[in-house]
Amino acid sequence: MEDLLDLYEQPYDADFPQVCFDERPCQLIGNQLVPLPMRPGSPRKEDYEYRRNGTCCVMLAVEPLRGRRMVRIFRHRTKKEYARFMKALAQRYPHARRIHLVQDNLNTHNAGSFYEVFAPEEAHRLMDKFEFHYTPKKASWLNMAEIELAALSKQCLDRRIGDQQTLIREVRSWEQKRNRARTTISWRFTTNHARTTMARHYTDVKQSS
Repeated sequence: MEDLLDLYEQPYDADFPQVCFDERPCQLIGNQLVPLPMRPGSPRKEDYEYRRNGTCCVMLAVEPLRGRRMVRIFRHRTKKEYARFMKALAQRYPHARRIHLVQDNLNTHNAGSFYEVFAPEEAHRLMDKFEFHYTPKKASWLNMAEIELAALSKQCLDRRIGDQQTLIREVRSWEQKRNRARTTISWRFTTNHARTTMARHYTDVKQSS
């Protein structure tokens, strides 16, 4: 936890940007009946019945200090999709010496995924581009990408979207608008705050050791 909080307190450095990554499943929900459009004095009408059209995976990376984000939609959530996303993310920072990447400790979130997808030389170059910082177990709230995913859910995924291509278009539009606005994230929970509000957990660690 303190590793992440210390990282968040660092000022912006173009050579070592801080990027938070997370992913979430997304259901593709279609309408059984075509909704009735809104008219003067009458709201849009949508039937309560819907059709499940499968699921997909939303992968999102956000640079909190600069208000930049990248979102991609994949059909599956495997090492292949993770590696492809990270390669595209690295290409957005061609001049960075190393990217500090904050993410959950899932089995696909490691450099091993690069070697399973790319040639060893390319995988090694990609591995050297990132420095991984993992959130503690049961503390994914320390990942600022969750804040950005919440904004995406409320502003874009709050309605029925029945197919992946439509979802891609809607999410791309949201991403572009958010990037143009340079919407940043102000993180205020510091290491000192943690040591005060979570003092009992520090005591538990000291006793267990």
